[in-house]
Amino acid sequence: MQRPIQRFVYTFGHRTCSQLPLIGGVSVSTRITRAPMAFSARQSSSSVLATESSNKGMIILNRPKALNAINLEMVRKIYKHLKKCEKSKSLLIIKGTGDKAFCAGGDVRALVEAGPTDESKSFFREEYTTNALIGNYKIPYIAIIDGITMGGGVGLSVHGKYRVATDRTLFAMPETAIGLFPDVGGSYFLPRLQGKLGLYLGLTGYRLKGGDVFYSGIASHYCESCKIPELETALLNCPDADDVPELLQKFHSKPEKPFSLEPFLEQINKNFAADSVEGILENLQNDGSEWAKKTLETLCKMSPTSMKVTFRQLELGSQLSLAQCLIMEYRLAVRHLERSDFKEGVRALLIDKDQKPQWQPSQLSEVTEEHVQWFFRKLPDTEELKL
Repeated sequence: MQRPIQRFVYTFGHRTCSQLPLIGGVSVSTRITRAPMAFSARQSSSSVLATESSNKGMIILNRPKALNAINLEMVRKIYKHLKKCEKSKSLLIIKGTGDKAFCAGGDVRALVEAGPTDESKSFFREEYTTNALIGNYKIPYIAIIDGITMGGGVGLSVHGKYRVATDRTLFAMPETAIGLFPDVGGSYFLPRLQGKLGLYLGLTGYRLKGGDVFYSGIASHYCESCKIPELETALLNCPDADDVPELLQKFHSKPEKPFSLEPFLEQINKNFAADSVEGILENLQNDGSEWAKKTLETLCKMSPTSMKVTFRQLELGSQLSLAQCLIMEYRLAVRHLERSDFKEGVRALLIDKDQKPQWQPSQLSEVTEEHVQWFFRKLPDTEELKL
């Protein structure tokens, strides 16, 4: 059984979890030649550093004390610089300051307490719009996902063409543990992983570490963290963007450890192939193995509503484009702000920290099809996400 992470900020876009079961400022511009971090990001009060080096662009998330948590102001800065670089640069790199996180958070407590306000909705709307831009970016987009990469951090990386994981990368989508759903395009990329792996990750919140992130398909490349500065310098001095694939392959190495889920892939594919969440639980009960027992124990802690919504979300997302998935997810986000287990999950994990959420309903059998469908209903035309 995986041990809990004690103290980290987890991004659901604009949200934070400091403990999960199981699982500023003004943009600055500088010129970079051989040393991509010649200036000190730590010394700057800007939460997003938009740097430039001749015809290369770089975005640095600069809130290391908050594990580079993102907020609405940061999303707006990121989007603005992405648009600028797409027209004027040959490639763009995005990374985080420090060695603990690429991007891991926001303020979930403030979000659920605010409820379905215009600002809360604006965060989701602008975050998802940024995710869509990254997924269709016209120049090479390289995300250095060194450290914790969750929620909003996943949205800022997984849709890009190149995602470089390291031995320090920690990936997870544990939204069902706080009554939410795997957003930032989770409905698009999770069902496109091998077999039923994406559904397994989305429902259980299993944490992928280091090489696992590459083996799963979340990352396109793997590079030891000690070589990242050299990789960044090489990218910034790359004479032609067409050379990026070869350059990344040069720094890519085979992870030392094998895929931690390799021994269980057959069981994952078999048990999670059911046509309902109830079917998955029944398969796990019949499996009877130690792995199945632990997986069943994990799922029984999650919000029943979140699990059913997530199952339907990934099922639909497998047949949709990224843009269509994000439009669907925006509807889900608004509904979760209005009425869901989200607030109760945050209370149990973050506010009272009793780790005993009182899910409503508390049983899968009590989550009606009508209630699940309510989350997916279209919003009024003036409120729909426009991409």
